[in-house]
Amino acid sequence: MAKIRIKDIAEQAGVSVGTVDRILHNRPNVSASARKKVEEVLEKINYKPNMYASALAYNKEYIFYVLMPKHSSEAYWAEIEEGVQKACEHRSDFNVETKILYYSRYDADDFMKQCNICIDAQPSAVVLVPSQVDITKMFAEKLHEQNIPLMLLDSYLPELNPLSFFGQDSFSSGYFAAKMLMLLARNDKQIMMMKQMKNGRVSSKQQENREIGFRNYMRAHYPEVEILELDLPLDVEREKYSEMLEEFFDSHPEVHNCITFASKAYLVGEFLSFTKRQDVKIMGYDMVPKNAACLRQGSISFLIAQHAFMQGFHCIDALFKHIVLKQEVKLVNYMPIELLSKENVDFYHRTQI
Repeated sequence: MAKIRIKDIAEQAGVSVGTVDRILHNRPNVSASARKKVEEVLEKINYKPNMYASALAYNKEYIFYVLMPKHSSEAYWAEIEEGVQKACEHRSDFNVETKILYYSRYDADDFMKQCNICIDAQPSAVVLVPSQVDITKMFAEKLHEQNIPLMLLDSYLPELNPLSFFGQDSFSSGYFAAKMLMLLARNDKQIMMMKQMKNGRVSSKQQENREIGFRNYMRAHYPEVEILELDLPLDVEREKYSEMLEEFFDSHPEVHNCITFASKAYLVGEFLSFTKRQDVKIMGYDMVPKNAACLRQGSISFLIAQHAFMQGFHCIDALFKHIVLKQEVKLVNYMPIELLSKENVDFYHRTQI
């Protein structure tokens, strides 16, 4: 199909090129009769604007705020940040900028402080890693009142009415984890579930849902297997973990397989390597460097990858498509549930876009 020029539309409508340009870009100072003529031609030729060209010509600035937990450089969240930054670079021609605010995971006051900073900045959109459901809902309601699009990352909470969500199906992921673990532990009478909690709760809704999926599978297929929980508290010295793990494994010699739904399986993996306990392994989540090292050494049996980099990238890119290019975006975007072992870990590529 031949390219339709503004000049062609102007000739068919009997108006000037400048009038067509003003109508296409929704600018003022156009008479009702001229607008009607141009719109009739546009409908006749089924005109579809080049949104890329329009966005470049408009030269507007877009600032997307990202609210996420404070973290170390080797955490799962660091890869999400890298994905966010890469998406900005990918759309740099369109004046897309991101600003990241960090909140303390278990501090409701700090979360609200960062939320208020975000609201005051009046961003073009917000990417949010949810905190406690009640206070997160308050923040979401403020965003909706001000017509600021909300994108959820990591945990899907439909009651927040987000524009879109990127992350794993947490329940299915936990169910899958149980099925894979029991390929190794099918003859075990006990397995250990390692947690890190504060004030009696884990750090995210995502981890809660993974555990629900895991226990659902175990009840259905291995109801006789005892699940022993071990909490490695977040607020104690790292050296204390070795004492706790030593005591646990000495007290439970029948435990040979462990599971954790967080990204710190290496806390157990490094202990197992150091103490040369080759008859025990742990399964965990996320391709952080310390996990990958334990996987290669054999103290971690499997890792479930959830494409943290791609989650960060796709969140920003979806906001760009929706806000800048005026495209529809899918509400729920589940990431793959991929199982990594020492045999395939070096073939896992996190930055494909």
